[in-house]
Amino acid sequence: MATVRYPVVSHYLTLQGEGYWSGRASYFIRLAGCDVGCPWCDTKESWEIEGHPVVAVDDLATAAMESGVPTTVITGGEPTLHDLTPLTRALKDRGSEIQLETSGAYALTGNFDWVTLSPKKFKPPVDSIYEHANELKVVITNRSDFTWAEKHLRLCRTGVKPMLQPEWDSPHMLPEIVEYVKRNPDWTISLQTHKYLNIP
Repeated sequence: MATVRYPVVSHYLTLQGEGYWSGRASYFIRLAGCDVGCPWCDTKESWEIEGHPVVAVDDLATAAMESGVPTTVITGGEPTLHDLTPLTRALKDRGSEIQLETSGAYALTGNFDWVTLSPKKFKPPVDSIYEHANELKVVITNRSDFTWAEKHLRLCRTGVKPMLQPEWDSPHMLPEIVEYVKRNPDWTISLQTHKYLNIP
């Protein structure tokens, strides 16, 4: 059987910069391909599938294991464009805890310990993703995004961790996000700490 390969923008050891696990040492695998089209995306180089190295699944899993950290984060782009079953199986076989970052635009494949759902207005999530979400991370660029966030929280399962994340280039929303969380303490704030730390 042919070796499964994935188009990879980058894979590297770093700290998780966002969300519930912010600050945790993690091995990131950033897969190529995304058709969601967020205008404020800070990884637009990941949108095209073509033009990136195509890496064997065993090589990715081995690199994650050799990094020495227990957690692997699969991100993109939009990683659910790909069948993630072979990749998660290879990582699990090597003892990795696996996290996924997704907009939810496509059905989930693979086996994950933690799923971060970050829904986008440009290509809304599929219905089946909500039952898998451990964390709901909504990027806030304007006031209407608060209503958008609450809509998706109602669709998630009990126990999901709801987080509001200021869009990096929309600092004018920071005071409103702070006040919103004060009034709605079920929500917490996610900051892009990797940008403050100047790490990938």
